Amino acid sequence: MTTLSPLGPNTPRIALIGECMIELQHRADGSLQQSFGGDTLNTAVYLSRALGDKAQVDYVTALGDDSFSDAMCQSWAEEGIGLEWVQRLPGRLPGLYCIQTDANGERRFLYWRNEAAVRDCFTTPAAEPILAALADYDVLYFSGITLAVLGAKGRERLIQTLIEARQRDARIVFDNNYRPRLWASQEEARAAYRSVLPHVDLALLTVDDEQALFHFADCDAVFEAYAQIGTPEVVLKRGAEACLIRCDGEAFEVPAQKVEKVVDTTAAGDSFSAAYLARRLLGGSPAEAAEAGHWLASKVIQVPGALIPKE
Repeated sequence: MTTLSPLGPNTPRIALIGECMIELQHRADGSLQQSFGGDTLNTAVYLSRALGDKAQVDYVTALGDDSFSDAMCQSWAEEGIGLEWVQRLPGRLPGLYCIQTDANGERRFLYWRNEAAVRDCFTTPAAEPILAALADYDVLYFSGITLAVLGAKGRERLIQTLIEARQRDARIVFDNNYRPRLWASQEEARAAYRSVLPHVDLALLTVDDEQALFHFADCDAVFEAYAQIGTPEVVLKRGAEACLIRCDGEAFEVPAQKVEKVVDTTAAGDSFSAAYLARRLLGGSPAEAAEAGHWLASKVIQVPGALIPKE
């Protein structure tokens, strides 16, 4: 498998796999604003907006049979996201998190997710047809958080599906999103990441997460490690700094957009990833894709919460 090629004449199918949670935004006056968010879901929404009718974007997760889960599904449908592979597990609930932001827009997350329905996403009888269907998708997207919340059995089943899909020429996209508190140990996380990375075509990495998990000395060390793995396309996201890209042996550096007032950095990386992937699938170069990613991220960080209103 080489780098991402443009979408073909038929409507391609893209599946994003992960967790969406109830989001609470803690405001300065002490009030809470409720919405929904999660790394792969945020990317799914922005990807669906970017591609429109040029692709079918589906979300794969497990929710409960409660009113919050109902509202999630309704909001995803309104964004044009397919719900065919969203399981609804009786008596279960989605996870919940609260965002607290400081004066500079940097955020702190508080989570309640240990009993979230997504933990059984790939361990139920209903998961069998979902996993079989995923092997026939054109693009599969998941994250380090996906790997963590699925647990060992669900993770193993997902990895096998990714391998089968790639053998059928699917493109596998991975966002590293390492969250230490979701893992029993750093060793467990490293083992899980190393089991999937050889099967990834596009790695969308946050440099801080790479250094936290693998203790790389610098960006060059990150690129060297992924070159040894054989990942064709690697993007290093560095917040307000330029992103760095290595694609089939070529190197690119693309400056970030300047923003005067940062309100909330939630979903900055998720939105960048969505815009980058969309532009690549539409035939854009890595540099053009990074410009699109920086542009969207610059809009997202000027608005509270993960998902900004549609323009």
